[in-house]
Amino acid sequence: MAKWDQRDPRWIVEVRPDGTNVNNWHWVEKNATSWSKNKITELLAGLVVQNEDYFCEITELSKIEGEATANNRKAKLIFFYEWDIKLEWSGKYKTSNNKFKGKAEVLNLSEENTEDELDINVSVEDSGDEAYKVKEFMRIEGVKKMQKQLGIYIRSLKEEYSQGIILPTKDKADNKDQKVPTVPNNVKREMNKTINGNETKKIGDSNFDCMTLKTHEEFVCSAADLYRVFTVPELMSAFSGGDVVCKVEDLGEFSLYSGFVTGRFIETVPNKKIVQKWRLKNWPTDHFSHVTLEFEEKGDSTMLHLTQTGIPQKDAKLNVILYLVMSILSNNFA
Repeated sequence: MAKWDQRDPRWIVEVRPDGTNVNNWHWVEKNATSWSKNKITELLAGLVVQNEDYFCEITELSKIEGEATANNRKAKLIFFYEWDIKLEWSGKYKTSNNKFKGKAEVLNLSEENTEDELDINVSVEDSGDEAYKVKEFMRIEGVKKMQKQLGIYIRSLKEEYSQGIILPTKDKADNKDQKVPTVPNNVKREMNKTINGNETKKIGDSNFDCMTLKTHEEFVCSAADLYRVFTVPELMSAFSGGDVVCKVEDLGEFSLYSGFVTGRFIETVPNKKIVQKWRLKNWPTDHFSHVTLEFEEKGDSTMLHLTQTGIPQKDAKLNVILYLVMSILSNNFA
C-alpha cells in the first residue's frame, strides 16, 4: 500500500486516504427509508396544537408510505424522498366537552418542495358550527405546525445521511468535523430568480433583446469554501463534469462544459466577490454577458447573490438553468 507522498505519481488513489471511491466518482446510495419512517412518526405522532380556545392532537399516523435515499455521484450529494402520509386527529373547544375527530393528508412531501410549500388537507368527520371552527383551527394552525415538524425531518435527513457519503480527499483526511454543505434539490423554484427584459443589444447589423437575471441562494458553508467552488479548477470540473480552464490568479480566461460556456475574470476579491465576462457558445459572435457573484457570510452559512446582465432573450431560460445547476451543485464541493 502506497503512503502519502511516497507513491507512484500515476496512482489515482492519491486523492483518497484509503483508496476508496476515488474522487467520489462512483454512485453511492444510502437507504434512509426505515430511518425516515421512524423520524416522521416521532415528529408527528402525539403532536399537540393549541391556544387559549382550542386543543387539538394528532392521535395516529394511519399511513406512511414512500422512500428516501441519500446519493453521491461525482461528489454531488443528492437526496431523493417522497412520502404519502395520512393521519388522524382529534380536537375540541377547551370550554366544551364535545370532542371532534378528523383526518389530514400530506400531499407532496418530496425533495421538490420546501416545508412551507407542503400541501396538507384537513377534514373533520362531524358537522355543525363547533366542529367547523375546530377544523379551521387545525387547518390553519395545525398545518403550520405540521409543516414545521416535517421541515425538521428534511433537515435531519440531510444532516444524518451526509456523514460518510462524500469521502474526504488527502487535504481533508484529518478534518473529521468537516460539514458537508447541502441545499434543497428544488429546481422548480429556480433560485428565487428575477428576470427583466431591459436592454437592446446591437451586434453587427442586427438588434436583439437582452435580459437581466438577479437571484440569491443560501448555502450552509463558509464564504471561503463557496468562493473556491467558482475558482478552483478541480472543484469546477466536479460540478461541470468535464475539463475546465480556470485562470483566476491573473484575471485570465475560463471555460466550462467542454467550451460551451466561456469567459474571462474581470475582478476577484477573495471570498467576497467575482466579476466575469460570460457567454454561451451559441450566442451572437463577440457578445458577452456580465456576471457578478457576491458572497455574504452569515454565521454558519453564506448567501450567494448573483446578477447577470446582457443575457440574449431567446436563451434566457437555458442560461438560467445552467447557472442554477452550477449554484446548486456548488453546495456539494466546498
